[in-house]
Amino acid sequence: MSKRQVSTDSAPPPGGAYSQAIVAGAFVFLAGQAPFTPDGEKVEGSFTEQARHTFANLAAVAEAAGGTLADAVRVGVYLRDMRDFAEMNEIYREYIPEPLPARTTIQTELPGFAIEVDAILHIAS
Repeated sequence: MSKRQVSTDSAPPPGGAYSQAIVAGAFVFLAGQAPFTPDGEKVEGSFTEQARHTFANLAAVAEAAGGTLADAVRVGVYLRDMRDFAEMNEIYREYIPEPLPARTTIQTELPGFAIEVDAILHIAS
């Protein structure tokens, strides 16, 4: 099986030694996205603003890979504060349609932002 790197200027560049996404067969592995602009500037503001920006970044990388968030089969959500869970869940439903993918949501120490999201897509040929 071959793999292909995906890169787009519509989402922030990687902040380390990783790709925005990798396509491997019918699967697309989207790296974690956070509330940053495509030029790498951190989005300041409410949790809602940060979350919407994060999901928009994830959608941009999915599109660059030839898919959409409707193709998600697994999503990982990382929150700095679990009190944001209900609000995240509402925003999540704006970006992730039925049938909902498998999901894990965990609390973690994020470095200066409130949310990060990654995903695995399955794109049928």
